[in-house]
Amino acid sequence: MAGPGGDMQWCFSQVKGAIDDDVAEADIISTVEFNHTGELLATGDKGGRVVIFQQEIENKNPPQFQSEYNVYSTFQSHEPEFDYLKSLEIEEKINKIRWLPQKNAAQFLLSTNDKTIKLWKISERDKRPEGYNLKEDDGRYKDPNTITSLRVPVLIPMDLMVEASPRRVFANAHTYHINSISVNSDNETYLSADDLRINLWHLEITDRSFNIVDIKPANMEELTEVITAAEFHPHQCNTFVYSSSKGTIRLCDMRASALCDKHSKLFEEPEDPSNRSFFSEIISSISDVKFSHNGRYMMTRDYLSIKIWDLNMENRPVETYQVHEYLRSKLCSLYENDCIFDKFECCWNGNDSVVMTGSYNNFFRMFDRGHRRDVTLEASRENSKPMQILKPRKVCAGGKRKKDEISVDSLDFNKKILHTAWHPQDNIIAVATTNNLYIFQDKVN
Repeated sequence: MAGPGGDMQWCFSQVKGAIDDDVAEADIISTVEFNHTGELLATGDKGGRVVIFQQEIENKNPPQFQSEYNVYSTFQSHEPEFDYLKSLEIEEKINKIRWLPQKNAAQFLLSTNDKTIKLWKISERDKRPEGYNLKEDDGRYKDPNTITSLRVPVLIPMDLMVEASPRRVFANAHTYHINSISVNSDNETYLSADDLRINLWHLEITDRSFNIVDIKPANMEELTEVITAAEFHPHQCNTFVYSSSKGTIRLCDMRASALCDKHSKLFEEPEDPSNRSFFSEIISSISDVKFSHNGRYMMTRDYLSIKIWDLNMENRPVETYQVHEYLRSKLCSLYENDCIFDKFECCWNGNDSVVMTGSYNNFFRMFDRGHRRDVTLEASRENSKPMQILKPRKVCAGGKRKKDEISVDSLDFNKKILHTAWHPQDNIIAVATTNNLYIFQDKVN
């Protein structure tokens, strides 16, 4: 990867989570998200827990810049529930976490499972009040007749406590499973998307939301596509996009009408007839869509590739990057073991020059847009010595295998990196493998 001032090399920083080969289902990481400054990093898991890590900078000098993320707060965000009307269990798994921009000393984040979105406040307490008039120090109330003097309560220092408290619960608005939440640039509203509908919420109002997209057909037998992801534009509060299982992305403008069923723009690439196969429709389904920080481009991830779209050009992407093209010949077995339905996410670096996404065998891929270079790296316990440089990995698609290459047949499809995140300012990345969170940072020569 080319970086400013020479070639960028990535080195191991930390790994979080248990080493056991026996992984409990509840410990599997289901989402990873940095806050707007990158000081906090949140992960959600299938057990409904949110773990927040805080960055502690050890060495601020540029050549040896080093930081470490340590546990800041852990809380149970969602519990398993049961829908008695439909006789359905509602999993506690956290599908998405989104941070709100910080306005005061506290931090706020939205977390969602399949049905319910919650707004959490994360605040610090390092002082406690003492010297009440009507209460003893242990909390028992005094007999008012025994009080002879008036005391002024004082705040005394105490060990730092980080408290997570639920401020709002946004429930009962989705019939289908929520796959996306996105905070608007007005910092007052956010959207939530399920398979067939997108709702617009106000952060202060929990008992109603506005339905802004509804693609549910009158007859469900006519259903041909579902919504897979949705996101607000980073600067234009009236614009959002949503992607579909057919590989299309629709851009909508909320100024045009209250119900955005008619899109303003449709981004779709014509299919190459030479690549047509039984699996074409499945692998063209978009699993993630992300606007660039500058708002000019958007990136979409389908099963085999990443595409970068210019918002001013709808007929084809301006850049296409093959993530694991060597799997095209393996689609039959990937269909049989259900891996073909895996939903890989993607992310931009802070200045939109590099994009990153995950793959199988605990590999993750980076594509440098300016230099048209790419690299495959691996998150594994073998490469986990402090500041150890990650060696690029290569997969041999066929023919004679070179010494350092890995054969496609020896890839482990149970080890997959679906969730990745990039620090908004620095070259620090977080990569989730099943139940471990790896943190890597750059080492500039």
